Amino acid sequence: MEQPKNYEKVSIYGLDQPQREQLLQAQRECVFNWCTKDSWPMGVIMTMLWHGNKAWLTCSEQRHRVSAVRRNPKVSVVLTSKGTSLGPNKTITIKGTCIVHNSREIKDWFYPKFALRRCDGDQTAAQDFLEKLDSPLRVILEVRPEKYITYDGEKLEAHTRGILDQSKLTAMSESDAKRHNLIQAKKSQNNSL
Repeated sequence: MEQPKNYEKVSIYGLDQPQREQLLQAQRECVFNWCTKDSWPMGVIMTMLWHGNKAWLTCSEQRHRVSAVRRNPKVSVVLTSKGTSLGPNKTITIKGTCIVHNSREIKDWFYPKFALRRCDGDQTAAQDFLEKLDSPLRVILEVRPEKYITYDGEKLEAHTRGILDQSKLTAMSESDAKRHNLIQAKKSQNNSL
């Protein structure tokens, strides 16, 4: 198999769907990103519960991110495999729409699952956490994925060594398949002037 000449077109090293699901179940920490009213991107590290093919998070309603996503529900969630049994160099970025929930019905199923996840399955710690979690101003953020960007560094390393099975490569993104060549051609044209 031909080895890569450089690391510009890395979209071919994505996670397959089972790997993606495994990472979403394994990692509980993510970066939640939104835009402020003056269009600045912001992000904070939060605990995440992956449930029903959606990312679920929680915070107190006075947090700026709550008013921001009510105004503009376009968000992203970013996580890495670092610190999980999957090892380093695997990432997922979720582009999605965020819905803010305050209903008792959602809180009743979410809080116990979230507390248990947050406390790594320790029932006693989860119960103590749950008692403090269910507070008057707490809301739940539901992120519905619209797009995934994934990366598997192990595939890149195997490809570089010439030992990656071609069937493990993922479809090349539009930015790598088209935009890369357009930008490269433009730079070559500018350099020849």
